[in-house]
Amino acid sequence: MNDATVYANRREANRALPLSWAERRQRIYLFLVIAAVLVLTAVISVYGWDYYILDLAQRPFSAKHPDLKPSGLIGLRLGMLGFFLFILVYLYPLRKHWLFLGRIGKTKNWFDFHMLMGLVAPVIVTFHAAFKIHGFAGMAYWTMLGLVASGIVGRYFYAQIPRNISSAEMSLKEMQELKASLLDELNRQNILKLPEIERLFRLPDAADVQRMPVLRALIQMIALDIIRPFRVWALRRKGAGFRQKVGTMGGIIRTGNCELERAVSLASRQAALSKRILYLSKTQRVFHLWHIVHRPFSISFAIFVIIHITVVAWLGYF
Repeated sequence: MNDATVYANRREANRALPLSWAERRQRIYLFLVIAAVLVLTAVISVYGWDYYILDLAQRPFSAKHPDLKPSGLIGLRLGMLGFFLFILVYLYPLRKHWLFLGRIGKTKNWFDFHMLMGLVAPVIVTFHAAFKIHGFAGMAYWTMLGLVASGIVGRYFYAQIPRNISSAEMSLKEMQELKASLLDELNRQNILKLPEIERLFRLPDAADVQRMPVLRALIQMIALDIIRPFRVWALRRKGAGFRQKVGTMGGIIRTGNCELERAVSLASRQAALSKRILYLSKTQRVFHLWHIVHRPFSISFAIFVIIHITVVAWLGYF
């Protein structure tokens, strides 16, 4: 049994096992952060709606202006919260250089919070700015949004490069072996026929992909990811009976047939892996270029924040 087969079997076994306490705790923490942000956003939106919809010239006459303006009682505290959240965002890249942080927790858990804080902080900062985006603060704000957009794009390309259980990037040989292992499992199941699966998840020719420009290849890759769920639903319909087709809304909802769902899952994973192997060279190239683009956004925003806080402190808003 090769390493890829061992890896595939181990991953399948891990999926069947109940979550460990550490994993459950991680999910609880993420859920609590999301819930807290949603509640805070809802409360501030409801309380400040009639203020935020006012023209900038009319806001100083609002009774809520002393609280909701950026230097107000609430606005200033939102700015402090946003700053604290961005400190948490920057701890993830610093973890690679500070050994004491590297010994705390798992990289995956740090990355999950890094992504979550990167999405939450801009929401808090938007309310801190009272939706007043212009001047120096506007430059910092749009840099922040550029940083967030860059992070989301980078997360997508990161997910396109297969990794093993230890989060190390797999070699092309390991990917091919894992693909062969998944195909072997698909051959052994008796629910769905392999020719039908291959026809449904047909991919472009490898030589054509290698010749096409990077941008076109990326658009094609994203399009394949978008249409894959529709192909999965079609595959589920092929293996389901009439009543199951109706009960699953045409294959959208999972059936109660464990063997069918396992076959559909195997086919979907194999198709996703095949697509990632096909576009691997393009993805790796873009991912390396992404680091070059993402870093200036990160450094620029950090400089803007430092200048902003320095000026605010110098003017005596604290």
